[in-house]
Amino acid sequence: MDRARLPLNALRAFEAAARHLNFTRAAIELCVSQGAVSQQVAQLEARLGAPLFRRLPRGLMLTDEGRALLPVMGEALDRIGATLGRIEGGRPREIVTLGVVGTFATGWLLDRLGDFERACPHIDLRIMTNNNRVDLAGEGLDLAIRFGDGAWHGTHADPVLRAPLTPLCAPAVALRLTEPAMLAGEMLLRSYRA
Repeated sequence: MDRARLPLNALRAFEAAARHLNFTRAAIELCVSQGAVSQQVAQLEARLGAPLFRRLPRGLMLTDEGRALLPVMGEALDRIGATLGRIEGGRPREIVTLGVVGTFATGWLLDRLGDFERACPHIDLRIMTNNNRVDLAGEGLDLAIRFGDGAWHGTHADPVLRAPLTPLCAPAVALRLTEPAMLAGEMLLRSYRA
């Protein structure tokens, strides 16, 4: 199908009607009449030579063809929306994908995201939480915040902040420890979880 002749209004009407399974609700979302949505969908069905909906007394049901088209339309509209959002206002938005350990994200980073967005409105920050492994290319990351000494092969690391470590033990173990040096004789387990 020629891109110049794609029935964009009809495709948008189909996508909204398919999400709502209702022409009236799709019309309200699109700020057009219910008849306009119905007509656009009918024109698209005629062009395709296949029904996209089964019209029921209390709504709509997608046909096999409609079920095949809906995820493709949703993804395409999401991608168009994301691209328009990046260039809105005349300044393209950069996408930066950041990988962080979940406990760091919830314990430190999330509270500061509002300040970051105000300071850097041109950056669309995507945050992925994962383990402490460092494989930027393999994980599709631009940057990562990890716990450690920064000596990770093939990366450049800058310290963000010092993370204090606190030893914890069972009460019975605490009774026999009288000074910090005695921890050296105990089995130590390391965890990044809260």
